[in-house]
Amino acid sequence: MTTAPLLPNDAPGKLIAVEGLDGSGKSTQVYLLKRWLELSGYKVFFTEWNSSDIVRSATRRGKKQNLLTPTTFSLIHCTDFADRYERNILPMLKAGFIVLADRYKFTALARDTVRGCPQEWVEQLYSFAFQPDITFYFSLPLRTALDRILAGRPALKYHEAGMDLGLSPDPVESFRIFQGRIHKAYEVLARRHRFTRIDSNRPVEAIQEEVRAILRERVDLARYKVTVPRGWR
Repeated sequence: MTTAPLLPNDAPGKLIAVEGLDGSGKSTQVYLLKRWLELSGYKVFFTEWNSSDIVRSATRRGKKQNLLTPTTFSLIHCTDFADRYERNILPMLKAGFIVLADRYKFTALARDTVRGCPQEWVEQLYSFAFQPDITFYFSLPLRTALDRILAGRPALKYHEAGMDLGLSPDPVESFRIFQGRIHKAYEVLARRHRFTRIDSNRPVEAIQEEVRAILRERVDLARYKVTVPRGWR
């Protein structure tokens, strides 16, 4: 199997990505990490999946009207990612910021291949993007992820449950099948890309403490302190 070459981050900034199943708690953890870094006086920028101002409305319309095929689903998310990468992520890395990404290209590598897109093709789509310096992978049992989601809202989202794939007429069963396949894809990616695995089936505070400790150990945070011009002190 031919795979796209991995592009290391050679910018002054650091790229930290978080990945995991829906309901894994990764968004809570990256938000807490962002606030801690900001309050500690570090240069930090945050970006999240499917949030491009240019593309987001088209994605929502395509999902709402169920117009997206696996290929167009993949391409529209890659367009969103590319827009954020070129407008935000790369400039901030070059400016020496710590960039926190709530989902990165690995989300596409997991989801799009499960939807039937060839792995090599998806890898080539995202081959322009730097590898993260750290990828935190928040791992927990599928049943726990489902329970967390249903505790927070009355129903599963259509595409979140993989209902567009016709796996099962029951959204909960479709979720189990779809997210179970994504979990297997993540496990392969975790080994290949050396994710930093975090057991997210624990209290929020304990997880955040571990995430911060790993960041301190692997990143020279002093380099990313906000500097105040002398005349402003």
